Amino acid sequence: MSSPASYQRELILPLLEGIHESPPWGGLLRQLVARTYARRAYLIIRLANAGKDQDPSAVHVAAPRAAMDPPLDYRKIAALNLHPYGPLRPLRVYALDEMLDYDHPDRLESQRAALQEMGVHYARFLRVSAGGAADAWIVLVRERDDFSAAAVVTLSAIAPHLTAGLKTLARLIELRLQVALAQSALQRLGIGQMAFDETGRVMAADAHAGALLSFVPEPEPVPGRRLALMPAISQALENTCAAIASGRADSVPLPLDAHGGLWLLLRKADLDLEQPCAVPVAVGVLRTYKREDAAKARQAMAMIYGLSRNEASLAHQLSLGETILEAGRHLRLTPQTSRSYSKRIYAKTGASSQADLVRLILSGLAPLS
Repeated sequence: MSSPASYQRELILPLLEGIHESPPWGGLLRQLVARTYARRAYLIIRLANAGKDQDPSAVHVAAPRAAMDPPLDYRKIAALNLHPYGPLRPLRVYALDEMLDYDHPDRLESQRAALQEMGVHYARFLRVSAGGAADAWIVLVRERDDFSAAAVVTLSAIAPHLTAGLKTLARLIELRLQVALAQSALQRLGIGQMAFDETGRVMAADAHAGALLSFVPEPEPVPGRRLALMPAISQALENTCAAIASGRADSVPLPLDAHGGLWLLLRKADLDLEQPCAVPVAVGVLRTYKREDAAKARQAMAMIYGLSRNEASLAHQLSLGETILEAGRHLRLTPQTSRSYSKRIYAKTGASSQADLVRLILSGLAPLS
């Protein structure tokens, strides 16, 4: 057995760092291949709520001596009807002989023939489970000699750590999904957000805000980033963040360019964050003009308010700022038909006027279609 320091450096550190790899734990699998003298290996991760047609996350690794070998195909191995992966007891290392079907000689023969064709003569299987949220399987294979006892001990020793890592990964994936949901909804409305500290540095920016703005490259790694702005605007941003931090300001709009084409609304941060965290002083909100797909919006309004196709089309044109007659001409309707449709729209939506109808549409689900 190697020293504890070597074990931590070669296995535990790749395990911790590998949570942020995509796909996860390629570095860990490479270390396991090196330490167990495996020829090839794969690691698959399946989330419990993944769709039936969604492929699991998969990592394939080969030792340097097997660099020219084809990667192991976990689908082909799974199709051999070996001992099912799911029922494998977590944390226990299984040998290949334990996976073969000795109760059915014909199937056993076909399993062995297929494995030999893939260059799999010896193998070890390990399953870890994240409490029902996710499962992961590691498969190590060799061609000539079986795995040593030390190799099996290494695989067994990493199993509890990998279990903890898998639980962390499952939670991280859930948080990533929450972030993606929020950002997707905001981007459909043309909204981007940033978090600022009291000096005006950007602590975090979503994808839309990051695409709209530029940042100042800094040679030294420091917390946060500076926006690339004109000196006077940059100073105004810093002063506003300091004023919000001291309680002298609460919500302030600032132009981010000399022409006033892009504005940033800075407001006091009211985020509910779990500790430990660095709490931002201010949240900056940007908004660019962006409207939804017209066909999808019309379909949504028709379903929500019971509008006909023509009524929904007219309502959507009105929400774009057109008058009833302009919207009717756009849809090739006569003025009389346009007014008739508008009365039906008001009756079905409960709107009292055109302005009220526009408010109803823009504050509803249609802009998110």
